[in-house]
Amino acid sequence: MLALPRWRVAVCAVAVLFGLLFTLPNFLPADVSMPGFLPHQRLSLGLDLQGGSYLLLEVDTAALKAERLNNLVEDVRTTLREQQIIFSNPGVVNGAVSVRINDGAQLDAARTALSKLGTPLATGARDVIVTTGPEQQIILTLQNQALTADASKAVDQSIEILRKRIDALGTKEPTIQRQGTDRIVIEVPGESDPERLKAVIGQTAKLIFQMVDESASPSDVATGHVLPEDVVMPSTDGYAPAYALQRRSVVTGEMLTDAQPSFDQNGRSAVSFRFNGKGAQRFGDATSQNIGHKFAIVLDGKVLSAPVIQSAITGGTGEITGNFTVKSSSDLALLLRSGALPAKLDVQEQRTVGAELGADSVRAGALAGIIAVILIAAFMFLAYGFIFGGIAVLGLLANMMMIFGAMSMTGAALTLPGIAGLILTIAMAVDANVLIYERIRDEERAGRKPAMAIDTGFDRASVSIWDANITTMISALILFQFGAGPVRGFAWTLSIGVITSVFSALLITRLLVVLWFRANRKKSLPI
Repeated sequence: MLALPRWRVAVCAVAVLFGLLFTLPNFLPADVSMPGFLPHQRLSLGLDLQGGSYLLLEVDTAALKAERLNNLVEDVRTTLREQQIIFSNPGVVNGAVSVRINDGAQLDAARTALSKLGTPLATGARDVIVTTGPEQQIILTLQNQALTADASKAVDQSIEILRKRIDALGTKEPTIQRQGTDRIVIEVPGESDPERLKAVIGQTAKLIFQMVDESASPSDVATGHVLPEDVVMPSTDGYAPAYALQRRSVVTGEMLTDAQPSFDQNGRSAVSFRFNGKGAQRFGDATSQNIGHKFAIVLDGKVLSAPVIQSAITGGTGEITGNFTVKSSSDLALLLRSGALPAKLDVQEQRTVGAELGADSVRAGALAGIIAVILIAAFMFLAYGFIFGGIAVLGLLANMMMIFGAMSMTGAALTLPGIAGLILTIAMAVDANVLIYERIRDEERAGRKPAMAIDTGFDRASVSIWDANITTMISALILFQFGAGPVRGFAWTLSIGVITSVFSALLITRLLVVLWFRANRKKSLPI
């Protein structure tokens, strides 16, 4: 009866020591650091407490579909040429790719060849549907599943790329997460300039090297009358307003392994880059076969420069020149290193939280927490006396230390809703003590001796405590899984609090009560 296993004492001691060590750095001045062998992580403050920038971005699915269709047109051209099938008028019509097969006898062969385009789906079919239209037309339509999958994949890729870009800015603890199927929420505490943030993360940074079609005259380029294999791109190099470029890219930005700001031979700002093995080979082949011809360096649909190839570039390195400043060359190098976004991201919402407003929120939250603890402590003392009320308060303080320690160790950000979750956790922790104490009272009224009343009271109350906290934990996990931003902060704090509350009520409080009873051996309980 009232057993006190050593493992229980050890577990409680380790948990309290853990909470103390990981909580202590949060209450020390910023210029004071813990010894190297002790924890030094501090609790991170969320956007609403520290101040910073908030952006809600949406993947441009229309542009994503248009790019997919344009790539499909090029795949159609390549496939039909490889099969030596004569065709005409390939292009995008009414949201699908259409191509005319000139020789009706080749229609079946063309359809068979084109049916192999696209990506296989889980069902075994492909995401491109090939049908035959009037006048020997073949129509290729993207399935809705393909567009949904492309948008989802674009969001996943964008999150990783945005994380690299924001980390390169030196910001701390950014929150980047998916919202729905095609949206991304970005919270950057400490960054008070959303325009600078948008300038870095909003640029697609899709780099392409394409050959210039020098047969197109300036008037043809100006009017857009170029070959079907060409595309007109505007230019920012100051030499021509636009260029006619071959659609097929020589090398793409995905083949870059590094990009750094530099200066050209005339001392102007530039960006030096290096390709991987595949990119170096393709770049070397292209430059060796086109000496004396122009090739264009295209960024996000605009020609940065279109130099003449003087000699074969086989070392896998090169330089981008243009109208750069030192800052713009540094920003471009950062974008190229982090990789291109798979699609354009449109800003749907932006807001800035000032540092002063965040500090006010911290003070208000801290005041609310202190008031909550004082009121709860007063209630416990009045309801259950100095001894049992004091034990409940000690368990509550240990619970709070473990919460702060767990959040500091995991790097979780404390938000204003998180403070609300913390206060709710304090109330839930005391509620567990109330259940235990009332059960002990009932057992003592029923005639049980103090030791038996304590033992039975903890055992029988634990069932209700587990039921209440498990359902709360399930709710918190659902909120964390499907919520966003402040909701997730509330759910995370609540989840940690549920675990520590059960631990403190069933182990720490029980340990303190048993230690008190063994030291005093009262014939009746002062509860």
